[in-house]
Amino acid sequence: MTQVSQAISAIICAYAEERWPDLIAAVSSLRQQTVPPHEIILVIDHNPALLARARAQFPDLIVIANVQTEGLSGARNTGVAHAQGPCIAFLDDDASASPDWLEHMQAMCDMQGVLGAGGIISPCWEGKRPRWLPDEFGWVVGCTYRGMPTTRHAVRNLIGAAMCVRRDVFAVAGGFRADLGRVGQHPIGDEETELCIRAAHHFPGQIFLFDPTATVNHRVPARRQTWRYFCARCFHEGQSKAHLTRLVSAHAGLASERAYTLRTLPAGVLRHAGAALRGDLAGLARAAAIVIGLTCTVAGYFASATGKLPGRSV
Repeated sequence: MTQVSQAISAIICAYAEERWPDLIAAVSSLRQQTVPPHEIILVIDHNPALLARARAQFPDLIVIANVQTEGLSGARNTGVAHAQGPCIAFLDDDASASPDWLEHMQAMCDMQGVLGAGGIISPCWEGKRPRWLPDEFGWVVGCTYRGMPTTRHAVRNLIGAAMCVRRDVFAVAGGFRADLGRVGQHPIGDEETELCIRAAHHFPGQIFLFDPTATVNHRVPARRQTWRYFCARCFHEGQSKAHLTRLVSAHAGLASERAYTLRTLPAGVLRHAGAALRGDLAGLARAAAIVIGLTCTVAGYFASATGKLPGRSV
């Protein structure tokens, strides 16, 4: 008989009925875990019609409405307030976890000095993967990217599409900031990064752990596979980094980004240009995408750093 983990509460946050098939797949993936969660909490973000549909479809889940600020941060905080497990896993509503994902999450979070855990988030493309999109910019579509560890390793922050965090992190450090997280025209993200940095401050010497053997598939719709989306997402990421540095300092907010910018991206340009010389002409487009993506990100950073972005109160 499969043993149900009393240690993990799993939270999925949803807001759009158009993603209903993805939500069903996400819930199904959690139901099929080798170590099932103690509970699955589905938080519906300010969408009464979706809330009613979810309650009818998933009577065995805890289906609740986001009672905090609209957006992913508020929805996650609502879920955390209801969760009973000492570890809390978060899975995007358009992601599907591998059957042993929670087993890996629990094993890492059970280690002494580990605050939370994450793993590989692989893109599941609608149609064919764009040949011009470089692996170095997997974060644009919410996935892991070249430059992240290839073996189990401590990381500054987890990726929000699929992660697990100890409950006492929230009890001591607080929840996700409501002024971070993309909602409508509000482009500022990095709420997971800010939480992880804040948690490390409250728990000195403890770490967040990344293990590439823990895997999740994240659906990437066609509308996120365009140059326009790529450039806009990079620009907004730069804005987010500028806002983050105002909250946690430039040293903490850009610690991982320095190595990525100075080592990973130049190496990527050379690698893709080399591929073009060997006959893969799309390598030129990928090399150009790295330069364009970095330029857009830097432009967003300085646009935010020199001006005032609209925000929301905490």
